[in-house]
Amino acid sequence: MIEKSRYFLEILYKGTSYHGWQIQKNAISVQEVVNKALKTYLREEVDTIGCGRTDTGVHANQFFVHFDSSDNKIQNLTAMQSLNALLPHDIAVKRIIPVHADAHARFDATIRSYEYHIHQEKDPFKYGYSWLLRDIPDIELMNEAALIMMKYRDFSCFSKAHTQTFTNNCIISEAEWKKTVNGLVFNISADRFLRNMVRAIVGTLLRIGYQEISMEDFGKIIESKNRSNAGASVPACGLYLTRVNYSYIK
Repeated sequence: MIEKSRYFLEILYKGTSYHGWQIQKNAISVQEVVNKALKTYLREEVDTIGCGRTDTGVHANQFFVHFDSSDNKIQNLTAMQSLNALLPHDIAVKRIIPVHADAHARFDATIRSYEYHIHQEKDPFKYGYSWLLRDIPDIELMNEAALIMMKYRDFSCFSKAHTQTFTNNCIISEAEWKKTVNGLVFNISADRFLRNMVRAIVGTLLRIGYQEISMEDFGKIIESKNRSNAGASVPACGLYLTRVNYSYIK
C-alpha cells in the first residue's frame, strides 16, 4: 500500500462563476475545479475537504482544503506554480502546507471571519464584488444591534431551512459595521457559521438601520428561532470569507 501524507491547500477565489465551494451534480463548483487540477498534476485521484461551504456567488480571500497525496514534493514552489497554471484565472493557490495525518480543514478551524461589502455610488468595477445600496442606513443603530446579537448562541432564525446540522449554536466574537470611502463593510467572526447566516444577518441589521424594526424586535427575532421572522438575505456578490484560523498554521 502506498503511504500518503496530508496537506493543506490555501486558496482564494472569486465565486461569481461558481455554484459555491461544494461539488454539485449539475453545476460547476470550486471544489470540482480544484480536484481536477490536483488530479492532473499529481496523476492520482484526490478528494479534497474544505474548511466550509460558500454559497453560489460568494468569494473567498482565504479558504483551506485538506487532501492526501503520495507525492512528497507537492509542497514545493514548482508544485504551486504548476497548480496555478492548471487553475482558471478566478482561483489561485497561495500555499501548500504539510500537516499531521489527522489535520482536518473543517473541524480544526477555530475562527472564521466574513466581510460584507456595500457601495453607494454606481461603480462598474465593483459590479459582482459588492452590493449597490443607495439609501444610507444608520450605522450606529446597526452596531448597537450587532452587540445585542453577540449575547446569543442559537441563531436558527438566520439559518437556511432544512440543513443537516446537529446544532444551530454559534459563538460570535466580532460583529461590526465600518464606513468606507464609498460605502460600508460589515465584519463578523465566529467559531462556526450556519448556511446563509451572514447574508441573513446583514439583511436583518439593515432593517434596523432603516428603522423598520426596533432593538426589541431584533431580540425577539433571534429568540423566535424562526427564519421567516428575520430579514431577507442580501445578494451573495458582496460576501467574502476573509480569514480561517488553525492552532497549528501561522
